[in-house]
Amino acid sequence: MKEGRGWFWNILAVITVIICLFAFVLHFKNWTSTDNEGFRVMSGFYYQKIKFSDLDSVLLEERIPPMERLNGFSAFAKEKGVFREFKDSLTDKKVYVFADNIENSKIKLVHHDSIKIFINLKDSVETEQLFKQLSSKLPLEPN
Repeated sequence: MKEGRGWFWNILAVITVIICLFAFVLHFKNWTSTDNEGFRVMSGFYYQKIKFSDLDSVLLEERIPPMERLNGFSAFAKEKGVFREFKDSLTDKKVYVFADNIENSKIKLVHHDSIKIFINLKDSVETEQLFKQLSSKLPLEPN
């Protein structure tokens, strides 16, 4: 074998490792942010933006309901992706799950009357703080 012929495969291997590390970092945790208008959550390819005025309810739940995974992944205590509830299998309502630790409580956000998002962070204290922050942003009901 002649020397210098493996440079293409070496570069390809390094690029592949870099892409895999980048994907791992993006999916490693939920990246959340809030501003005056709304809340954003991103984990890898999954992204949701919700205006506070569109929120219908914010609840803290121990378990997520049984669902069918449309796409996403589970790894160790993480569960991320787009799902469909079994009871709504005839409709096309999607449920978005951003669980960094499936064992801890999850925040259930409902917006636009029926779109559900389950989210928690790796640390249960941070999840509780996020729950309080989102609960305080619920629009007031008119009398």
